[in-house]
Amino acid sequence: MSIFRLCQASLLGVALVVGVPPVARAETLHVMGGAPATALAVPMNRAVVVESDTPFAELSVANPGIADISTLSDKTIYVLGKAPGRTTLTLLGAGGKLITNVEVQVTPDVAELKERLKQILPNENIDVRTANDGIALSGTVSSASRLDRAVELAQRYAPGRVSNLLSVGGTQQVMLQVRFAEMQRSVEKSLSSSLAINGGSKVGVLGGNGTFANGTNNASVFKGGVAPTATNSQGAITLGFSAGSLQFAVLLQALESKGAVRTLAEPNLTALSGQQAKFLAGGEYPIPVQDGNGGVTVQYKPFGVGLNFTPTVVDGNTINLKIEAEVSAIDPSVSYTNNGFTVNAFKTRKTSTTVEMRDGESFAIAGLLQDNFTDLIGQVPWLGDIPILGALFRSTDFQRNQSELVIIVTPHLVSPTRSTVLAMPTDRVAPPSEKDLFLYGKVVGKAGEVAKQDFSGSYGYVMN
Repeated sequence: MSIFRLCQASLLGVALVVGVPPVARAETLHVMGGAPATALAVPMNRAVVVESDTPFAELSVANPGIADISTLSDKTIYVLGKAPGRTTLTLLGAGGKLITNVEVQVTPDVAELKERLKQILPNENIDVRTANDGIALSGTVSSASRLDRAVELAQRYAPGRVSNLLSVGGTQQVMLQVRFAEMQRSVEKSLSSSLAINGGSKVGVLGGNGTFANGTNNASVFKGGVAPTATNSQGAITLGFSAGSLQFAVLLQALESKGAVRTLAEPNLTALSGQQAKFLAGGEYPIPVQDGNGGVTVQYKPFGVGLNFTPTVVDGNTINLKIEAEVSAIDPSVSYTNNGFTVNAFKTRKTSTTVEMRDGESFAIAGLLQDNFTDLIGQVPWLGDIPILGALFRSTDFQRNQSELVIIVTPHLVSPTRSTVLAMPTDRVAPPSEKDLFLYGKVVGKAGEVAKQDFSGSYGYVMN
């Protein structure tokens, strides 16, 4: 073995003892004397070998904290990256003659990061580059969740120094179809009776509701007429008869009322993934508020059908939805009056939740069933407890209110379409001519070509 090979092996052994990684995996940079040197890129905690065609007598590095050097021979240098940054390696020949200056750039080691990204996200097009002392990620990923995974993994290799230049491909706009359906049913029944007795100059009144409290009313019945009642007279029957010197008047009142209310709203709203969208179909109710100076200001409270939602496309066609839905209406049965101002209360049903579903799937996010009833019996003591005849001395009221509310949501991944495909409700209506309006009484004229379309065509957005 020649002396040169022996010295080279000895230097390599010393490098291994002091903890410098072996040069088996190191790259090599060749430096030609008198020619400008190419910049040397050294991964952090890895090494690069520099070979010079001219023997050097002295070498130095400007910042040893960035790169460490050791000689393997009079023409070979071992450069180890220690910290991200830039520094200069200077090679001097015999007599202090400058051979060259090599710019050394130490960057984070992204080779392992690239391998991990290929293992964890194999089908994603992600480019990893170094940027000064950090890492830059670029390319296109299929979903926002995979973008977050790639950035989180890169943070492990360069904490706080990751530039996210990734973009999310595919459809990232979500249209939310919401159906509010509410049914309200009410039933009210009342049965009451009153008995009046005329014993000459005095009239006695007995009854459950005291309808005959006014003596002039029952006097009309005693004469064969109809007694006007203080309350609603629907379903009222009056009877009068005499037995000797006594006259009797009987008022029977039976009333049943039924009602049903159907409320249906179907708002549709589109938003970009990760962005919030709001919808309100209703109005704003003015509420007077006293300020600190004794004056009165007006604040407006919205009411109606309200919807706030934030969609996030998680992976593929899976959509995460944060939803706030509300159905409110003015309740005139409850009010507050102060200084001449009357403010009504609000009847509100609202929900706030987070659900996750696929494109086109539906969820019933809220349901409300209310069943309230009230029974009220008023009677004359003791007389009202008599079987059969006691009904003449009782009044009975029954009320029952039922309400059902269901909120169903359906998300769709959508993309824009051409404006010529979309149809407006006003396209199907044309103003009438004077002839159609005055002679034929038509409030709508002949529809144009667009107006002849039916309601079964496409509208809104293209669903993927």
